[in-house]
Amino acid sequence: MGKVIHSILEDRGHTISYIIDQDNGDDLALLNSSNTDVAIEFTRPEVAYDNINRCIDQGVKVISGTTGWLDHLPTIEEKTKALGGAFFYASNFSLGVNLFFHLNRYLARLMSGTGYEVEMKEIHHTEKLDQPSGTAITLAEGLLDVHEEKSSWVNEPSKDSRALSIISERLANVPGTHTVSYRSAEDSIEIKHQAFSRQGFALGAVKVAEWIQDKKGFLSMDDYLNI
Repeated sequence: MGKVIHSILEDRGHTISYIIDQDNGDDLALLNSSNTDVAIEFTRPEVAYDNINRCIDQGVKVISGTTGWLDHLPTIEEKTKALGGAFFYASNFSLGVNLFFHLNRYLARLMSGTGYEVEMKEIHHTEKLDQPSGTAITLAEGLLDVHEEKSSWVNEPSKDSRALSIISERLANVPGTHTVSYRSAEDSIEIKHQAFSRQGFALGAVKVAEWIQDKKGFLSMDDYLNI
């Protein structure tokens, strides 16, 4: 993702102030609002919180697509608001996926109480460490908000009628596929989003970085898409 974002930023005429990875993590201390407009944070779950926390402390706006660290999200929200900063989180920056989130909620509301059993499946590349994916968790939370028969999700097949099963697979060279399936004895209904490359995710992140320049607060794709 970092390489694709780098390429898009250059193509769109932006200046890259710093590129920070595991080999030069100390350079994070050099970031401030005078040399960096926004930090685009796509890293790993174990370092994302510290990266974001330090950027906000140093007055730098942050957008993040790193998943697997969201137990710390309320703390980041509180700090962002207290310091008058700007933080934008999305489990997925693809326009198509974010429209898919809304379609998922709409269908879940329609299917609630109909007797159809629902299951979710997500497939990603073998380098993705967390499972289920952040996108799958967002889909699950959206479904649970409106589906009367489901109250929790589990990352395995389950016979618990109140639990939504999320099945995760890791295969080579799969950018991301998410499927929500409803099944009865008579038929099935399925909605699916399949990414063909990481380009859509990266372009979405860059467009959000451009948009957030005059924004403050704790923001999401709903704010960006105005839906």
